[in-house]
Amino acid sequence: MTEALIGFAAFLALAFLRVPMAFAMGIVGFAGFAYKVNFNAAASMLAQITYETGLAYTLSVIPLFILMGNFVVRARMSEELYHAAYTFLGHRRGGLAMSTIVACGGFGAICGSSIATAATFSKVAYPSMRKYGYKDSLAAAAIAAGGTLGILIPPSVIMVIYGIMTETNIGKLFIAGILPGIVCVVLLCLAVAWITWRDPAAGPPAARAGWPERLEALKHVWPVVLLFAGVIGGIYGGVFTATEGAGIGAGSAFLFALARRALSWRTLVEVLVESAATTSMIFMILIGALLFANFINYTTMPADLKDFITQFGARPWMVVAAMCVVYVVLGSAMEELSMILLTVPLFFPVVTGLGYDPLWFGVVVVVVVQIGLISPPVGMNIFVVRTLLRHISIGTIFRGVWAFTAAQCVLLALLIAIPDLATYLPKFMK
Repeated sequence: MTEALIGFAAFLALAFLRVPMAFAMGIVGFAGFAYKVNFNAAASMLAQITYETGLAYTLSVIPLFILMGNFVVRARMSEELYHAAYTFLGHRRGGLAMSTIVACGGFGAICGSSIATAATFSKVAYPSMRKYGYKDSLAAAAIAAGGTLGILIPPSVIMVIYGIMTETNIGKLFIAGILPGIVCVVLLCLAVAWITWRDPAAGPPAARAGWPERLEALKHVWPVVLLFAGVIGGIYGGVFTATEGAGIGAGSAFLFALARRALSWRTLVEVLVESAATTSMIFMILIGALLFANFINYTTMPADLKDFITQFGARPWMVVAAMCVVYVVLGSAMEELSMILLTVPLFFPVVTGLGYDPLWFGVVVVVVVQIGLISPPVGMNIFVVRTLLRHISIGTIFRGVWAFTAAQCVLLALLIAIPDLATYLPKFMK
């Protein structure tokens, strides 16, 4: 137990010294394992983990979904999603912010990344909200909060990582995120309604669109619907696996971008290089986290933690609630991928030992990560929006985001109170 605590302290110290998370976890994991066993064993572990991670078939789903998302961005489907949502909601008070959230949900269904979703809609949605006099606090916060839907609504890179680490079926994880994702969209829209009820000037209504314009807008979003229905529907129906679905999705997104003449040779190279760079970053963090997890698992910390929790005879839901608090605190100071890779090996045996469904816990973890993405002082999505909208201060965004954070906390409470929200649909998968 003592060695594990020293390892966590060393990792946090390196992180505060601005050592990249992948290297901080890898260095501590390697050194700790060498101390517990010997240097040669640690060197062998490093080589084996690096080799096996690079060749793991199941991990190929990550670059394929990243590639699909990049092709979708190049095909400008995000703009059409936003326009379609705008024609139905824009005339309401706060309607443009609601349109942003709905469009983020649709984009998340073909992207899988919260950062990419927030970055895309900073460019797509903010100009319209500024044009109609929206306060920056609401506009930027709606984009940051809507961006978090990218990791909840399938496909989700975070769910893939969780599934691989816990040996949970990735296809079932994707399906488990659908109902919570829809509920999250509704709750975030209600947060917008509450903000504009308290301050009508924060989100004045825009021009009303007629039904001809709405129907015309819907005609342009069929590629998004088709892509999502094809990939997720195929996984749900047992037609293909999640990895095969990722390949089909990437290929289909490429054909859509090609049909729309959105790809040149130069653009194609940029997409491939960007996808490779993102994949490399994720794999580096994954390798570092696996090294660290192996060291932690070699100590007595997992067993000691489980014994510590169970000796008090606490109710299982109280244990899960305590874990959620830990995740929220970590999420305010750490980016989501590192947080999951660091904590899941520690918490997962405890949760399954208490009899909870791994699918349900996976969705709970993703929702807690969502909260962390828009929580101070780090709040990764906040900084993404701030980087792209430089005239808006960090303080302004944080002041506007609290209602959305509260909405996601309500979703977390619903998941803890009603586990079927996550586990109902996967029961019917083939």
